[in-house]
Amino acid sequence: MLQDSAHIQEKDVEYVNKKRKRDGKELFEPLYVQDDALETLEKFVGINYRKEFKITPEISLTFYDAGHILGSAIVFLKITENGKQITLGFSGDLGRPHLPILKDPEQIPNVDYWICESTYGGKDHDNPTDSEEQLTNVLKKAHSKKSKVIIPAFSVGRTQEIVYALHRIFESNKAERMPVYVDSPLAVNATEVFRLHPECFDSETMQFIRKNEDPLGFNRLTYIKDVEDSKNLNSVDGPCIIISSSGMAETGRVLHHLANNISNPKNIILIVGYAAEHTLGRKLIDGEKNVQIFGDAYDVKAEVIVLNSFSAHADSDELLGYTNRFDKSQLRKIFLVHGELEQQQAYKNNLESSGFKNVIIPSRGQTEILL
Repeated sequence: MLQDSAHIQEKDVEYVNKKRKRDGKELFEPLYVQDDALETLEKFVGINYRKEFKITPEISLTFYDAGHILGSAIVFLKITENGKQITLGFSGDLGRPHLPILKDPEQIPNVDYWICESTYGGKDHDNPTDSEEQLTNVLKKAHSKKSKVIIPAFSVGRTQEIVYALHRIFESNKAERMPVYVDSPLAVNATEVFRLHPECFDSETMQFIRKNEDPLGFNRLTYIKDVEDSKNLNSVDGPCIIISSSGMAETGRVLHHLANNISNPKNIILIVGYAAEHTLGRKLIDGEKNVQIFGDAYDVKAEVIVLNSFSAHADSDELLGYTNRFDKSQLRKIFLVHGELEQQQAYKNNLESSGFKNVIIPSRGQTEILL
């Protein structure tokens, strides 16, 4: 994923610099390149969940399963200084209970300080157990309209969840089968990593595996790496499904698929994940009727459907429920991060209404003394 991120930055800078060079402006440099990513990966060390690791004699680290994507972790730190010890937790991206494939988020021990994400601090999602039924309804509509369904999806996590849900739907004959294409080299590689780690799967997925050898592969599913094979999808007729990154529709092959299909009223754009402000994905969610792709204007005539039941981020109630399990008498401060200000403020209000004190939305560069 780090190498793929570097590749995207290189290509984005290359594209932007063409115009800047013509305009006589100073050229940009990518933050890092693929060689930097490869050098960094050599320094990575894997640590198992629930295994305490000494960073220094005074600081110990334990990872707990965040249930967000494969390998995601909640951080639990024990810090000793001048004979005093504190505990600090950091949520990272916190997952949701009852999501397909992965186990639910683990509760970490009580902490003195809690740094918590707030992506959906003021929003509730549909129940994840409804996701298959909602996706089934989309498939039925696509079949009747002979739609090409374009799904911008994160390569790690969301793509595998969608493929797994499609497999279950087709196996149970809830919807007629149609060709499914996963057009993302990173998603193809990530899916192989998923297959190597069934110990992270929940009990329902393990039961499905016992009956079906491969939950992430089925008849009429095609994984695509080659660029020419990706281009050939332009001539494929619906009904079919194209799952492609990036999830926010800001870069990657999905932009080509959107450019080729977004102005056809027969088609469907299915949004199944978070999209940050100002991204193409957010503009589609917000119902904009004309969008820019590769610098060109496109009328949005395809039907845009949003299924937030697939979201891997804990929603307002789930964030509050997780934090409510901490001992309020021990918890000294809560810091809300990783969220738009509106969501942070809503989450702060919910926490204070639940009896938490010292809930802080830190500003950029703000420092706090904990010991």
